[in-house]
Amino acid sequence: MVYEILKKYGIRGGYHDQHFLIDERILDRIVDAADIQPHETILEIGAGIGNLTERLMAKAGHVIAIERDPELVFVLKDRFGEPDNFTLINGDVLDVDFPAFDKVVANLPYSISSEITFKLFKYDFKLAVLMYQYEFAQRLVAQANSKDYSRLSVNAHYFADTSMIMKIPRGAFSPPPEVLSAVVEIKPRPAHFEVLDKEYFLNFVTAVFGQRRKKMRNSILRNKQLLGIEDMKEFINELPQELLDKRPENLEPEEFAKLANMMFTHKEK
Repeated sequence: MVYEILKKYGIRGGYHDQHFLIDERILDRIVDAADIQPHETILEIGAGIGNLTERLMAKAGHVIAIERDPELVFVLKDRFGEPDNFTLINGDVLDVDFPAFDKVVANLPYSISSEITFKLFKYDFKLAVLMYQYEFAQRLVAQANSKDYSRLSVNAHYFADTSMIMKIPRGAFSPPPEVLSAVVEIKPRPAHFEVLDKEYFLNFVTAVFGQRRKKMRNSILRNKQLLGIEDMKEFINELPQELLDKRPENLEPEEFAKLANMMFTHKEK
């Protein structure tokens, strides 16, 4: 079925550097993982030729699909028409305001995975089942003291619980990409720790991971202007020394929050 669609619309391998998921079993597993209920509205980002869209429409009360490419928008309109349970938005996902949705299921554009993920965290939803490049997925779900633990891991942990559902081989796509892929489940929840200023916390984590091999003390001192604390050389002695002697990859998310809260309070004074 999938190959027939590609042939019908004259879409060939390497189309605009896009890789279409064509493995029917994996498409079904992704939809099953989302546990879609008949009353739910599902957001799909980057609908492509509609392989996943078709399955979502069979399960959900309503599907909102976002696709930027005008040629693929034509394919989607031609395949599905304008049924009452389907809304197609032609636009850039980073520019579009998302309508209300319950869950998001998508094969994301890998080049903007981080931007899309953190945009999603600004919205209220129950569950996300998203496909990423495998290395990105590893960082997203990583825990402290692991080689993949990064600012992405810490920031994601602030917003949600994440887990990898499955690894996807290259042969599941047409054309096969050069990288492996993975599907991640994201369940938004309130943070497990207090953050006095969310933006400051996220910026702090990003800043110190810019020098992940340095101890926290050195990373903080080198970022004093970015963190807005001119007297950092003196103030740093008031911070927990046991945390300053660790590298960023060794701190738990709540420990980053503790340091960020202390610095934010000092800066505001």
